[in-house]
Amino acid sequence: MEQTYIAIMIQSLEKKEQVLDKIIELDTVQKNQLEDPNLTPDDFDDVVEQKSKLIEQLDNLDSGFEKLFERVKEELEGNKETYKEEIRIMQDHIRKITDKSVKIQSQEARNKALMTNKFNGIKKQARQVRKGANVASKYYQSMTKTGYVDPQFMDNKK
Repeated sequence: MEQTYIAIMIQSLEKKEQVLDKIIELDTVQKNQLEDPNLTPDDFDDVVEQKSKLIEQLDNLDSGFEKLFERVKEELEGNKETYKEEIRIMQDHIRKITDKSVKIQSQEARNKALMTNKFNGIKKQARQVRKGANVASKYYQSMTKTGYVDPQFMDNKK
């Protein structure tokens, strides 16, 4: 029975590696999008949504792994020699997962900096557009008043 749980734990770790690989790919796509001046918000939202689903999947894998580990923990600790190969395989997967997690963290930090720069540029453009609209509005108002003469009262009596 424990052998089945251990096999499921190994499969869970392999699945987690695959999900992390997909997140790494999406981080690269996101980086390219943030460097693209023609980025549309919909494209960016699609990638963010995909990453969100993958992160939810990771959470499910983690909670499932923890529950299985709690069931077989005593068996693994009590019979380390019996499960030596399985433990080594899990440790290898955990090392790979840790390396990929570190890579994702660095990619996320880089993407955050790119996003901050992109949003600052968008804010600057929005300010310029508002400023230009205000200037145009004031110009229009001043030009419409040039041909306009305020009403005047003339006294014809002498």
